[in-house]
Amino acid sequence: MGERAAGPPLNPPSPPPVPLEITRANQWDVKIRWSDGHEAVYPALYLRQACCCAVCLERPAGQGPEVDREVHPLAISAAGTYGIEFAWSDGHATGIYPYKYLRALCPCPQCRRLDANTDA
Repeated sequence: MGERAAGPPLNPPSPPPVPLEITRANQWDVKIRWSDGHEAVYPALYLRQACCCAVCLERPAGQGPEVDREVHPLAISAAGTYGIEFAWSDGHATGIYPYKYLRALCPCPQCRRLDANTDA
């Protein structure tokens, strides 16, 4: 008595957003249109400095890669079904940016406010 019938959750979680379109916002920056309707422009320097490859992550804290301020992607390609790879103008091409990571990096004011509220 009092037991609930097994079945699917009442409100199943929605799938995480994935890119529907990845284009250049201008000569250097990257624009992503996400499956939840959000659109974001990622400055090239911001993305390059946020590289999460093993080489970049092994640097001491606070000593991210020294990057040319004019760095830009030479090529953008899918990494399976979970991320994006960039070939950068500074010769770096080993990092994969998972979709979840890219979405968390979104530099738009709306996402930055959400992050600030979550961290508080």
